[in-house]
Amino acid sequence: MRIIHVDVAAAGYDAAHLPGAVLWNIYTDLRRPDFQLVDPAAVERLVRDSGIDADTLVVFTGYAPALGLWLLQAHGHRRVGLLDCSLDTWQAQGRPVTRAVPSPTPTAYRLEGVDPAMRAGREDVERAIEDAGTVILDVRSEAEYRGDQFWPSGGQQVGGRTGHVPTAVHVPITRVLDERGSFRDAAELTRIFTSADLARLTGIITYCTVGARAATTWFVLTHLLGRPGVRVYDGSWAEWGLDAASPVERTPAGREKARLPQG
Repeated sequence: MRIIHVDVAAAGYDAAHLPGAVLWNIYTDLRRPDFQLVDPAAVERLVRDSGIDADTLVVFTGYAPALGLWLLQAHGHRRVGLLDCSLDTWQAQGRPVTRAVPSPTPTAYRLEGVDPAMRAGREDVERAIEDAGTVILDVRSEAEYRGDQFWPSGGQQVGGRTGHVPTAVHVPITRVLDERGSFRDAAELTRIFTSADLARLTGIITYCTVGARAATTWFVLTHLLGRPGVRVYDGSWAEWGLDAASPVERTPAGREKARLPQG
């Protein structure tokens, strides 16, 4: 078994992590400087350097465990899981943590390549805007969806536009986890997604800002609710909002949606 801690920075990992856990930093290991997902060769190198081979059970923890799980499964590794509680809960229960950084032995593992049934690109999202059979799920906060901010922290991005993808249904996923950081039961999770009317659709594309919340939604719908046909737009708003050609809608507080022209 190999434990992978997925986070947006090293600070949390450096303070405490599960014994034996290897850090995957979203911004330095999983994304290029332009916020695009690294290519399959880079994913394969990361997996090898983490001491993972074909027989390894990989368990994800940290800020964005579902993103790591989705990424590895999308590249063909099937022995995956995630810790169904937060690190705070783990520690409160008296379970061990450490600051020690492991040195796993690299492997020669060859991944299969990206499964297109799990990943959506920008062109797929563009087609979905006009496709009544596919829903685009925006799972960010209300402020991000309206167009008040670019990043979930509240900040803006140079050259970035705020808002949401046209036709996107807003289902913030802040309620999918309980106070322990564990996923809620299937009945409650189903209620959270009721407004999206997913039963009538043949396809679902999830997005957020850098893919963490989108992957969490994918995990809930695919693994906990058994919903087929779910893909993650891993470029998410970090790609869409920085592309001047992308159509964008904003919903200012108290106003109707206003579509911005392309360009």
